[in-house]
Amino acid sequence: MLIIGLTGGIAAGKTTIAEAFARRGAAWVDVDHLAREVVMPGEPALADIRARFGDAIMTEQGELNRAALRQIIFDDAQARQDLEAITHPRIRERLIQRLETLSGPYALLVSPLLLETDQHQLVNRILVIDVPPEEQIRRTCERDGVSEAQARAIVDAQMSRNRRLASADDVIDNVGSFHVVDARIERLDLFYRQLASQYNAP
Repeated sequence: MLIIGLTGGIAAGKTTIAEAFARRGAAWVDVDHLAREVVMPGEPALADIRARFGDAIMTEQGELNRAALRQIIFDDAQARQDLEAITHPRIRERLIQRLETLSGPYALLVSPLLLETDQHQLVNRILVIDVPPEEQIRRTCERDGVSEAQARAIVDAQMSRNRRLASADDVIDNVGSFHVVDARIERLDLFYRQLASQYNAP
């Protein structure tokens, strides 16, 4: 199956765009969903995270306290690397399993870290959802209720816009009216269907 890697910075609208492709029949898997699955209670990754970071990152219900863990890794590069060493291999394993179950004209692999991890090795093309940094900051503040300084720090910590765009095969500018953006999605859907038919040809 033709697999399109869909990525973008925080608040670029990755899920909204993926859902628009899905309404046209594309299959998709969201790595953020898998990342939440692998740290559910009872999962080996959660036990490893607790062993590394202690009970402070756990809720009273025995679930992962994401906010507490996010604060730790945001301020400590080694802690972030330790967390990634625990979660990334398990996410990748689950991702490969999930991709094998998908059916459709083509599939989207939706991941904020597509280019920062080896996930890009699993895709045939890279689609970047592009939004100017100031718009990302505005949307993040509005969506997550964080301060402008916090939102800016998150954006600055991610891969730069220029590097992301330099890696793209395709780009959707996700600024403007819904109808304008949807027309861009429609054109790419047709293009991906054509590519898929060639890709799947004997």
